[in-house]
Amino acid sequence: MHDAMSLEASGVPTAAIVTSEFLQEARLQLEALGMPGLRPVVITHPLSTLNHEQIARRAAEAAPQVRRIWLGEEPGVRGLARPARIS
Repeated sequence: MHDAMSLEASGVPTAAIVTSEFLQEARLQLEALGMPGLRPVVITHPLSTLNHEQIARRAAEAAPQVRRIWLGEEPGVRGLARPARIS
């Protein structure tokens, strides 16, 4: 999340990807660090136990939303208050 927040704060559209199991933790971290408007791309959990084919399916699951974020078609955090300094 820190890297995603730093990139977004610099004006770079960023797609932070989390699995469904860690969505609440991601939201809490974003809120605590001052960037609650950054919405992560959520994919199905788990990831670590998957084979290459299954991981490719997870990537395909995320691709449409990632593409929309990168192309600016999905609202990001630009225009919101700047996040807390991340070191």
